[in-house]
Amino acid sequence: MENSIEQIQDDGLAELETAADGDAVNEITVKYLGRKGIVTRFLRNISQLPPEERPAAGKQANLAKKALEKAASRALERIAALEAAAVDQLDVSLPGRPTNQGTLHPVTRITNEICGIFARLGFDIAEGPEIETDYYNFEALNIPKNHPARDMQDTFYISDNVVLRTHTSPTQPRVMEKQQPPVRIVAPGKVYRCDSDLTHTPMFHQVEGLLVDRNISFGDLKGVLTTFVHQMFDKQTSLRFRPSFFPFTEPSAEVDILCVMCRGKGCRVCSRTGWLEVLGSGMVHPAVFENVGYDTSKYTGFAFGMGVERIAMLKYGVDDIRKFFENDLRFLRQFRT
Repeated sequence: MENSIEQIQDDGLAELETAADGDAVNEITVKYLGRKGIVTRFLRNISQLPPEERPAAGKQANLAKKALEKAASRALERIAALEAAAVDQLDVSLPGRPTNQGTLHPVTRITNEICGIFARLGFDIAEGPEIETDYYNFEALNIPKNHPARDMQDTFYISDNVVLRTHTSPTQPRVMEKQQPPVRIVAPGKVYRCDSDLTHTPMFHQVEGLLVDRNISFGDLKGVLTTFVHQMFDKQTSLRFRPSFFPFTEPSAEVDILCVMCRGKGCRVCSRTGWLEVLGSGMVHPAVFENVGYDTSKYTGFAFGMGVERIAMLKYGVDDIRKFFENDLRFLRQFRT
């Protein structure tokens, strides 16, 4: 063998004696006693010795192993004592080291801001399950099976009748089944769609809203959403309602705001149109009311929905939605207050 077990033991003891910290002790212990350590290899190679030398070599190797184990324990005790003594020698007159403080994620911050605006307008906060039945995610919202509108939402199916919800709208029929009008709710939460690019991610956040009562009109919808836009951005932000289609509202409208980047002059962000889409809305379709047992001759209502990341991108001037999910502290620290 290359080295005698006595020499190996002496080398290991010398290294442990001069180890400066716990990590060094652990490295030396692995070096000599680990699965591929020097002492371990010596024990495995004893079979190469003449038969008459093997018992003495094995005994000496085991003694060396125990000696190194005890020396490692003593070294750790010595280092711990030195560290404890160093603590007692701290200069308490030195300025303290500041601690890093966390902050709310920008998506959480915007969700809270959206919900806060609608809470001040008299809306309650409602929540629903993220794993949803096909009935509540589609059929209760006037999207029957094989309806073309299902192609608008690339859905994650868990089974034929269970999905990861594609919007937080299922919360609306769930609430209406349990509560008679008036109903005023916003439903924030995570939603899931098979989509991923600069402006879409497979998981994102939405806030849906619903108001049902007697004599609710499209004018009420416009008034509520105008107030929301002015409080979320500023009173100088113009908005427009553009006809659109959603299966669960009729009539339906997309809401655009004057581009926050160029103020309507036209830029890359708004595709030179001067306008940016922020949410969808409309008067609740009578079929949705019939599904939950509401009398359509007495009650009307409106609904709306928006992507939280979309609002955050416009609010903060972020050009790539994926930045919200990369956990880059350089990006997130910009949103400290």
